[in-house]
Amino acid sequence: MISAILLAAGQSKRMGAENKLTKKFKGTPLIKHAIKNILASSIDELIIVLGYKKTVIKKLINKDKNIRFAFNKDFKSGMASSIKTGLVHLSKKTDFFFICHGDMPMISKNIYNELMKKKNHRKIIIPIYKGKRGHPVLFPISLKEKIMSIEGDIGAKNIIEINYDNILNVQVNNKNITKDFNTKESFSS
Repeated sequence: MISAILLAAGQSKRMGAENKLTKKFKGTPLIKHAIKNILASSIDELIIVLGYKKTVIKKLINKDKNIRFAFNKDFKSGMASSIKTGLVHLSKKTDFFFICHGDMPMISKNIYNELMKKKNHRKIIIPIYKGKRGHPVLFPISLKEKIMSIEGDIGAKNIIEINYDNILNVQVNNKNITKDFNTKESFSS
């Protein structure tokens, strides 16, 4: 079983007073793009980790049998707490899981499916575009406990660095794996 953890708990501090996940991109709230693309792929379950403005964001999301919500009560402490919240809510049948970002609306279902085809029980699968690592990253469930030890606002970068020998870089021809929407300027470019 392959799960996806979608991080949607952050405070969007670089956006000022506006929450980036509710801001419209191509006429639709940003978070809905990420969800649509993940659900269109071959994943089995999507865990959406909410925190800041949880009620507002949850109202934007259509009900789907493959979606489950998790609330990160410690969202102010940074991304690590949201990742750990998602990990706790994974199905017991999960073999692999993606860590996905709600502010990356243009990662297509094809990227998810391409990475899933490369899954290997010991490897972290990372998409690469022109030598630059991107998202989403696919982890084997065997790394769950190591990832549960991360702290702060750095995500799983330390786990990736520590497990450098267990990485499979997958070349993709799509720059969107490196494009997030963190500032007002990102929405206009």
